[in-house]
Amino acid sequence: MAIPHRNPHEIELMRRAGRVVADVLALMEDNLKPGVTTAELDAIAEAYIRKAGAKPSFKGYHGFPGSICVSIDREVVHGIPGKRVIEAGQVVSVDAGAIWQGYHGDGARTFYVGDNPPADVARLIDTTRLALMAGIAAAVPGVDLEEVSGAVEDVAREGRVDIVRPYVGHGIGTRMHEDLQVPNYRTGPRGIRLVPGICMAIEPMLTLGSADVETLDDGWTVVTTDGSLAAHFEHTIAVTENGPVILTTA
Repeated sequence: MAIPHRNPHEIELMRRAGRVVADVLALMEDNLKPGVTTAELDAIAEAYIRKAGAKPSFKGYHGFPGSICVSIDREVVHGIPGKRVIEAGQVVSVDAGAIWQGYHGDGARTFYVGDNPPADVARLIDTTRLALMAGIAAAVPGVDLEEVSGAVEDVAREGRVDIVRPYVGHGIGTRMHEDLQVPNYRTGPRGIRLVPGICMAIEPMLTLGSADVETLDDGWTVVTTDGSLAAHFEHTIAVTENGPVILTTA
């Protein structure tokens, strides 16, 4: 498996793509109100991506119809935007991707619609976000990828939530999904050693109940089989000589 190593110019192009993604997710937070449809959120996201001079990574990818994924409550990832109306009290994950001059940025955030989420919902969302940040902090030159996976797993275990295993993070660059896989749990083998220039998307997907999942008949939407709530956070990062750099920030 040949893992691409990106030079500073390539990383800067990915940073430009990542800034668009970060802006889209901020827009989603602003517009994620009861009564809005997931299709309306998708239209807002696509309009912003194109106005910024970028292209949506997701639209048309293996036939995916949207520019973002909107996953609600028990939906883990890959929810298709459509006529569904957002309601107060829902847990909504938005995943966005953008291409800038041939280079990709990919990021996701989970939101609670309304104020004062129940304690277990807040724990799920906070733990997933913290697991992502722990994984990023571990991604320093010279460590094995297993250290990144282990950092994510440890936070998830401490937060008393379960880890969706069939879906993992990935390498990213001139393709949205490159060969590198980034599990959110320890796999045993030490894996590759991180060096400057490696770029990847780290994305914990955690659940309040069982982490067993299935794909709905639409061929895309991944849901928990027991109906438990799920959360998803993601950043695109670059490993540099000075440590990890998050590319999907404003």
